[in-house]
Amino acid sequence: MNKKIDAFNTIIKESQNIVFFGGAGVSTESGIPDFRSKDGLYHQTYKYPPEEILSHHFFINHTEDFFEFYRNKMNALDYKPNITHIKLAELEKQGKLKAIVTQNIDGLHQKAGSKTVYELHGSILRNYCMDCGKFYDAKTVFSSKSIPYCECGGIIKPDVVLYEESLDNSVVSSAIHAISNCDTLIVAGTSLTVYPASSLIHYYKGNDLILINKDVTPYDNLATLVMHEKLGDVFKYI
Repeated sequence: MNKKIDAFNTIIKESQNIVFFGGAGVSTESGIPDFRSKDGLYHQTYKYPPEEILSHHFFINHTEDFFEFYRNKMNALDYKPNITHIKLAELEKQGKLKAIVTQNIDGLHQKAGSKTVYELHGSILRNYCMDCGKFYDAKTVFSSKSIPYCECGGIIKPDVVLYEESLDNSVVSSAIHAISNCDTLIVAGTSLTVYPASSLIHYYKGNDLILINKDVTPYDNLATLVMHEKLGDVFKYI
């Protein structure tokens, strides 16, 4: 492990254009549950399967049930950034880390101080009226007792990408540009099995691909450096 940490630090020291690509494992160490692990949301019992609740058709047809689940399970406002979020923000301030591409919707990278964050699946921090487009903060939605309505009467929808919805093209384009032009790509806390986000790794043309994940990923054999560790146990040494 010590040799791998040393190798990791050496790569970071020699890199001038790093991009970090992260998944749920980045935030689980802040206490936020993930979806697919044995203790994740998808393995808990609800009136409807969570994959169905978090779909566009369910949001449209069972809006009240959607918001009941959303308020109970997706509220990350009281969680704090962990050592990985903090170290990434420091690397950005040093000018080494150029962008974060994240599958998470909790806003913890920004809370830690990161500026250039491409949120593939949106964010709980942004919410918009489906009729007039007015912006509402997360507290408005999470404090609502039922369906949150705009003052114009429209439903306020969280700016998160539900199943059956497309990713934001501008966010994807920015993420692809960052990954295509970096010299080091750090992929962490993701199984790299969720499409289309996982496909972004194919755009990487740089020198060093670093994979940090507790479990094996389909891309381990392509990486310069692989660490099957908790992220905090790696980033605390950066």
